[in-house]
This record gives sequence, C-alpha cells and structure tokens, in this order.
Amino acid sequence: MTKYGLLLPHFGEHADREKLLKGSRRAEELGFDSVWVRDHLVFEPHGEMEKPNRTFYDALTTLTAIGAVTERIELGTGSLIPFRHPLVTALMAGTMTQLLGPRLILGFGSGTFDHEFDAVGLGDADRVELVRSNAEILRRVFTENDVSYKDDYFQFDNVTIEPKPVGGPVPFWYCGGTPRSARLAVEFCDGWMPGRISMLTLKKRIETIEQLSIEAGRQRPTIAVIPPTSIERTREEALKDVNIPGLLAWANKAKFAVKPPSGTFETVDDLEGQLIAGNPDEAVAQCRKFEAAGVEHLVFDFRFKFDKWFEQIELLGSEVLPQLRG
Repeated sequence: MTKYGLLLPHFGEHADREKLLKGSRRAEELGFDSVWVRDHLVFEPHGEMEKPNRTFYDALTTLTAIGAVTERIELGTGSLIPFRHPLVTALMAGTMTQLLGPRLILGFGSGTFDHEFDAVGLGDADRVELVRSNAEILRRVFTENDVSYKDDYFQFDNVTIEPKPVGGPVPFWYCGGTPRSARLAVEFCDGWMPGRISMLTLKKRIETIEQLSIEAGRQRPTIAVIPPTSIERTREEALKDVNIPGLLAWANKAKFAVKPPSGTFETVDDLEGQLIAGNPDEAVAQCRKFEAAGVEHLVFDFRFKFDKWFEQIELLGSEVLPQLRG
C-alpha cells in the first residue's frame, strides 16, 4: 500500500514553529504516514519556484523537534545534502532514533548550488561521490565498531559511533531525477526519490530501476516522489495558487526529462506528474496514477500553499486520504 506524507513549511516566509509542530501532530492524527524536510546550508530560494525569503530551519533539528511531539509518523529528509561530515550525521541519526524510535529515513542528494559546498571547503568535490561516501560510512558505523575508512574525501581509523540506530541501519535513499540517480539507487541505496518529475520520465526511471534490480539480484529500492500540490474545491481555484510558468520553466530545463509529444512543456496537462492540483476527487485520481506507475511513497509538496497549511492538511486528510486508503 502506498504511503503518503507532507513536505514541511520549514523554509521561506512561512517557516513557523506552530505550523511545524501543531501541523505535524494534526497530520499524524489524520493518518499521514510521514513528514519531510529539505536541506540547505546557505539557502538561496529557487527563483522560479520560491519567494526570496532566505529563512531555513535546519533539517535534522526540525525533524527532532517534530519527533518529540509525535509518536509514529515517519521523519524523512528529501534530501539531505552532503556538506556535513558523515560521522556527525551518524551520531545525530543514531541519537534521533534512540530518542524518537526507528522512524527516520535519510534521503540524500548531491545538491544544486556550488556556493554551499564552497563555503565549507568542498567546492572541488564530486558531490555524487560524497553521497556514495556517506552511504558507505553510515552503513558501516551504524552496524560496526572500530571502523577504519579512507577515500578521496574522508579518512579515519578505529572509530566507533554510539548509540547505534534503534532497529538497525537507517534507510538511505538517493534523491534525484536523472538516469544516473536511478542507477545509483539500485547500486547502494534502499530507495529512490525524485522531486518534480514528469510522469513519462518517472515511468522510464522506474523501468530502469526494475531491470537493474533484477540484474543485480536485489529487491527493488522503494520508489518515492514529491510533487507540488494544491487542493481546493475546484481545479480553477487550486491552479490559482500554483506558479505554472515557474513549473514549466523548471521542466524545460530538466536535462534528461522525457518530453511531451510537442517536444516542450507548454501546458498544465504537460505537467502531469510534476503537479497534483484540483478538487479532492481529482487529487485522488492523480495519486492513483502514481500508484499505478509503481510509486510506494508519495509526499505532497505544499510550498505554494504554506499560507494555507492547516487548511490543506485538513482537506487532504479528511477528503483525499480516506479515498486513497479505501
């Protein structure tokens, strides 16, 4: 059965303690499976998608606070970027599971902005290889003691990190929409999670993941996605709050996207998969398309609707989730 989650308002002008804590408690009451955060160090809002406010609450700190006021809802990063030393991340993750239970999912991505890595002396690093290093180091220190390790970026000898995570190693997902991200998810991850991705591109990536998993003799990684979402009583109302030109511009810049028949993303219909918008029944129908494609964890991204955060949670939780569960 597909799980459903929410991207949290921990960035931009609507980042707010009450929205985060009260909203997460209400999401748990309504039956959502998870809440998710993004990650930045020196945040610069995406021009086509976000307003210029540079507020950004730290990802793991935010999830820890939410975990302290909830009981069961999963806590995910979509995605953590590798500017932290992996031993620091290991200690934080292990501590979180001890305090909150085995609810953490560590989605990692290579990041978008060079300046964040320049700021911590990693400007020349191959960021995809940093993700790979994090995956290997976390896997080892989560399960072993006296770990020694060396690669192009990290070196240490006889390191033991305690506490170990409750329930075993924390799931590690690769976050990205490129063909390479799909291959890497099969190679060393437990899940694959693109953000905005067209339905045609999503299906192509899932086919790749399934084939590579068979060839590798392993279980297919969990398939997840985070589409921007707007739910209102009518589709017209829902679309009023969405930056359609921004989404189209973003889609047309996606280097490896499967294009619509016209060759260019031009209309709202071309954005299928990159947007959930409409009344509750239309939202259910759109979610069913993700399910049919093989998505196992769908996270609603309300960044266009954070000013209506509580209303969106209620509408989705009371009129969309019950139909999806049924």
